[in-house]
Amino acid sequence: MSVRIVAISMTYGLAALFASIPVISIQAEELASASPAPVSTGIITPAFVDGLRKELLLPVTILSVNASNKRHEGVQQAEIDALDNAWKAEAKSDDQPLIAEILSSPLSSYLLYMQAKSAGLFTEVFIMDKFGLNVGQSSVTSDYWQGDEDKFQKTFDVGPDAVFVDEPEFNDDTKTWRAQVNFTIVDPNTNASIGAVTAEINLTELQRRLDAGLATAQ
Repeated sequence: MSVRIVAISMTYGLAALFASIPVISIQAEELASASPAPVSTGIITPAFVDGLRKELLLPVTILSVNASNKRHEGVQQAEIDALDNAWKAEAKSDDQPLIAEILSSPLSSYLLYMQAKSAGLFTEVFIMDKFGLNVGQSSVTSDYWQGDEDKFQKTFDVGPDAVFVDEPEFNDDTKTWRAQVNFTIVDPNTNASIGAVTAEINLTELQRRLDAGLATAQ
């Protein structure tokens, strides 16, 4: 009789164990899909922006942006729209002459290096001329003209010292919070505003570095 009781007890025990597995699995999935707590853009300090400027305002940047401004001098809005539409069409095609031209530039090569060197801190970096047209970028942007967006209108259109930090957004693919830092590019030789830059920051990674005591975080 005692053997039978033990067998029955084991059966009920196993049944209870297996019955709990789906619950555990569901809970694990819920935890995995849950968004981490938002990270404030307050961790993007003036010192951080100054460090970003130093990394970006190199001769290759100034020369490239000035050359683009000269090339597009007198451009009309209709021409800008045509270039922007061509870019969007190329993004969906195997034939990409305009995109290839920008991505193969020395400035784009530097921005790609800068992003890779950051080890996950920068997720995208691109630079615009005074018309809001892309000059260099670390990856393909969704459009060629940024002149109708806050990243340009709240920086270049405002003045040489303008800095605009956009609202943080959650990236569901990487489960990280990101925000774009935007500021005007000034030619150090003339003190003239010549373009603007956008750097998308992985806020989750920046917070991790700050928590780890990495003061520079860059």
